[in-house]
Amino acid sequence: MKNIKNTLALAIITIISFSCSNDDNATTPMASDDFSGTYVLADQMGRPAVNTVFVSSGSKDMFNTTVPSKQGAMFQNMFETNLKALSPAFANAGDKNALGLDAKAFTGVLATDVLTVSLDGKTTFYDGTNVLTGRDLADDVITVELLLIFGGEDFSENPSLTDDHVSKNDKTFLKSFPYLASPW
Repeated sequence: MKNIKNTLALAIITIISFSCSNDDNATTPMASDDFSGTYVLADQMGRPAVNTVFVSSGSKDMFNTTVPSKQGAMFQNMFETNLKALSPAFANAGDKNALGLDAKAFTGVLATDVLTVSLDGKTTFYDGTNVLTGRDLADDVITVELLLIFGGEDFSENPSLTDDHVSKNDKTFLKSFPYLASPW
């Protein structure tokens, strides 16, 4: 378990060091390669905004430190209650979203906060055909989530709630690793 935590910490530090580099992709070497110690999971977000919206404030710490394989059983009811309270698209029994999922099935998917990835198809959050098969950097994840939460069976319900009105990143993505441009 310690090795997994250490590996996770190293991966996070590596990502941070790349995303904080200059536009010329130069990186600064880390001061230490000693990652011994105990690491604790403090936050997780496989799907952006899902944790923020559907986990009640008093349960955030418990959710963030629960192993994803146990999240569905522990949090699905809370997610369903919060979805029904939030979205008029799930106000009536039998209401479904564009994936054909009713509130119980949809929140069962959401409550396990992992990013699913297709190993043999297109990797995208949503491209008109493929849904939740991964994530491309340019995918408009928040708008897709809003569509699935508020858009109803054909994305036409509640149009004022189904778009974040952010159509692109503020900087162009790089064509090679680390793909993300330096912030500001």
